[in-house]
Amino acid sequence: MRWENQSSTSEFLLLGFPIQLEQQGMFFTLFLVMYLTTVLGNLLIILLIRVDPRLHTPMYFFLSHLAFTDISFSSVTVPKMLINMQTRNQSIPYSGCIAQMYFFILFTDLDNFLLTSMAYDRYVAICHPLHYTTIMRDWLCTLLVAVSWILSCASALSHTIPLAHLSFCADKTIPHFFCDLAALLKLSCSDTFLNEMIIFTAGVAVIALPLMCILASYGRIGATILKAPSTKGVCKAFSTCGSHLSVVYLYYGTIIGLYFFPSSSNSNDNDIIASVMYTVVTPC
Repeated sequence: MRWENQSSTSEFLLLGFPIQLEQQGMFFTLFLVMYLTTVLGNLLIILLIRVDPRLHTPMYFFLSHLAFTDISFSSVTVPKMLINMQTRNQSIPYSGCIAQMYFFILFTDLDNFLLTSMAYDRYVAICHPLHYTTIMRDWLCTLLVAVSWILSCASALSHTIPLAHLSFCADKTIPHFFCDLAALLKLSCSDTFLNEMIIFTAGVAVIALPLMCILASYGRIGATILKAPSTKGVCKAFSTCGSHLSVVYLYYGTIIGLYFFPSSSNSNDNDIIASVMYTVVTPC
């Protein structure tokens, strides 16, 4: 392949979904409905939490930030995907691709940290109910969200800056519906060892560690419930943790399956399907 410097790279081509041309209308409608549901539903959550004083609690404080993150997370990839499906224009500018990747990583990591903060909030509420108001003060909730933003921005920059210094070959076709970091590295003619090391290190910091904290929190919650089992207690715990657990299962399940257990056959198609699960379905 012909060597090209990144300064001469003007655009990439996003292949999108591996679907037949006659099926694009159906998938376009499906993804548009899911995206509008995600945006309107999460905006409604934020509005309700703002206007109802009874919802000014730590749990709903974290939920409002998670709702905003989910709107942003979907908006990074889905609108461009819908435009490409409708116009059949697969190109994306080089700067737009790098920016999309940055914000995709930013909101992915922010989701991880917010889900971890929510798990800790549920742990305190169920395992230490008498000390809940003294532990989960406003300053601690604000600190947890602020640290989540700072760590997410740092993680996104740690991937974006090294990528911007890579050179790309003549083939600039990305077999995905957004600018995925792994797909971009495969197009590079430069040495990507540093980028791969950053992916591994950041993956441990922003995926493995938060997941371990979530599992530890729910392990303690389960142990607390089992100490004094009652139908009312189990129902109350499930009502406060059920939706959070389902999101954690969908979100981390697809990410782990995608990045830790890649398929050997039809890997690109399977990667795209798995990506839809945590970029479109989970926020919805």
